[in-house]
Amino acid sequence: MANTKSAEKRVRQIAKRTERNRATKSRIKTLQKKAVSAAGEGNSDEARKTFQEFTKAVDKATKRNIFQKNKAANLKSRTNKAIKPA
Repeated sequence: MANTKSAEKRVRQIAKRTERNRATKSRIKTLQKKAVSAAGEGNSDEARKTFQEFTKAVDKATKRNIFQKNKAANLKSRTNKAIKPA
């Protein structure tokens, strides 16, 4: 447990930040699934639109250091490859 006031504050900050990051990652996973499933159903317009939204979210998360730069590139690349045939 935290012994000092500043350590207690850090614990609170970390908890908030963790929750925020978890929500962002969850949203990104959902967008990725939506894009791939739309492509699987043959709805290329919806897949393309959702992919753009997904890319924007991943880039923002990378800017806020939720994802590492290479992981973001990998996510976008794999998702684009999955929806490309549609």
